[in-house]
Amino acid sequence: MQSYSLQKRLIVYVSIFSVMLGCVLVFAAYRIALEEMNEILDAQMQSLAERIAANHPEPTRSQINLNQKYSEEDLFVDIWAYADATPQLHPQDVLLLQPVEKPGFYSHQTQSELWRTYILPQENLQIQISQQNSVRQYLALELAANMFIPYAIFLPFALLALGWLIRHNFQPLNNFKSELARRKAQDLSPIHMLDYPVELAPTIQEMNQLFTRISAAQQEQRQFVADAAHELRTPLTALNLQVQILLQQFPHSDALNNLSQGVLRLQHLVNQLLSLAKQDASDSLIENDQTLSLNQMTIACVEQLIQLALQKDIDLGVEQRQELNIHGQSSALHSIIYNLIDNAIKYTPKQGVINVTIFQQEQHAILQIEDSGAGIDPALFNQIRQRFYRIHNHAEIGSGLGLSIVDKATQRLGASLEFSKSASLGGLCVQVKFPMR
Repeated sequence: MQSYSLQKRLIVYVSIFSVMLGCVLVFAAYRIALEEMNEILDAQMQSLAERIAANHPEPTRSQINLNQKYSEEDLFVDIWAYADATPQLHPQDVLLLQPVEKPGFYSHQTQSELWRTYILPQENLQIQISQQNSVRQYLALELAANMFIPYAIFLPFALLALGWLIRHNFQPLNNFKSELARRKAQDLSPIHMLDYPVELAPTIQEMNQLFTRISAAQQEQRQFVADAAHELRTPLTALNLQVQILLQQFPHSDALNNLSQGVLRLQHLVNQLLSLAKQDASDSLIENDQTLSLNQMTIACVEQLIQLALQKDIDLGVEQRQELNIHGQSSALHSIIYNLIDNAIKYTPKQGVINVTIFQQEQHAILQIEDSGAGIDPALFNQIRQRFYRIHNHAEIGSGLGLSIVDKATQRLGASLEFSKSASLGGLCVQVKFPMR
């Protein structure tokens, strides 16, 4: 179904209603003016006939052109004696009517139009005052049109003002839309209803209830992942110890070596799931931004992972071109640096090289990690951000969550994550651009 604008539809409907109302007002004004004209001109005709009767009138005939249009001042006086021939014998006397007994107003049709006549019978003669009926209609129409002209002149300005009022009163809807657009994906806090009109209260109340249900569902999901990962750590650690003991007794057993690799992979997966659950939990909390030293956090992560690099005889070096600070959450920054260096160590062959560089580029603090590994096909740069995505030709232990955790953490910090081929080492080059405020 095609969407429509309630605001525009309301303006159009009100405009149409205003025009129709103007037409109704014109018609009503015409009817009222016509009634008023009839009363005034009837009184004028009656007064004229009475004044003529009081002055002993003589028979007379009015001179009239039936094809001519007269004004409201034109009244035609006909006086004829009963002793004269009746009107039927004189067709040229088109305004003369049959004798009547009582004075009053009469309408009769001539060859061209309708006439209104006041007849005042006397003892020996009859006085008739006649007027074109169309004169009254034209006068009433003119008065109604003069009343409508100001309405027609001010109607466009009134519609513009009305449109502004409607848009002004619809502004809370735009504010409501803007508030939702400004919210981050993890912000499920209730919307304050005091800032909006009562018409929006049911919608806001339902949305707040929806936020509550979503928050509860997310919390249950995070709690399940955290509990499952935590509960799995202890038995997996014990299992790994037992496997290592068996390997010492049977060092050449392929089955035990495969089992050991599987246990290590499972341990790594559990640790990554726990890290992901902690990151999701931190998304739902309001964590204030802090001023963080990119250099110190990088050194701390390198110290945590140096033993893994030494086990593979990897040359892990850090180049700090300058001291750089960023604003954000320490947990997110630690996840980015730790997982990127961990991935580099994991996918760099023995006696390889990993270079970690910190420098500034325009208004960004850059963390760059290069390795001498096999690298990644550029066509897969988007896929490796997805959860549980692993490159099939990489046999190293991995869960496919490391880069997904990094990508989500960079979004929290307002940073950008870019992949490319290392020009100096030939492997993967990862750059994280942090905004400097």
